[in-house]
Amino acid sequence: REIAEIFTEVIIAPDATEEAKSIVAGKKNLRLLLAGGLPDPKGEGSTFRSLAGGFLVQSRDNGVASALKVVSTRKPTEKELADLVFAFTVAKHVKSNAIVYAKDGATVGIGAGQMSRIDSARMAAWKGEQAAKAAGLKTSLIEGSVAASDAFFPFPDGLQAIAAAGGRPI
Repeated sequence: REIAEIFTEVIIAPDATEEAKSIVAGKKNLRLLLAGGLPDPKGEGSTFRSLAGGFLVQSRDNGVASALKVVSTRKPTEKELADLVFAFTVAKHVKSNAIVYAKDGATVGIGAGQMSRIDSARMAAWKGEQAAKAAGLKTSLIEGSVAASDAFFPFPDGLQAIAAAGGRPI
């Protein structure tokens, strides 16, 4: 009922009651797509990607960040470790040169799709700054956050950009 009261074009749900179906049917430009149950994200399976002239089939990446090896001098707090695991989980699903800043169990800046990791780090920091401004905060959401990437940093400039933005060095 609540969704039907606001502008919505499509509702995708695993299932719906007959009552819900009749409510949606009463709205002229609202569609209900029943997708069934979602697959277990940790389960085995394959993913398919289309390519020019064919497709790629590969095993689903169902790995989960859990055991992190700390190689820096400063050891992270338990809270920072939890935020790092969360940030790595998000970064896994962000495309190309992903940088994810996280704090208090939430993303505070995400940058991706750039030619260089440093540009992604700067974009994510800018998004954190803009979100802070929109919320009326005096400091960037990036301040005191942790950062994760979908790959290694080939040069120190990306890490330096994260630290300059307020990401917490570990």
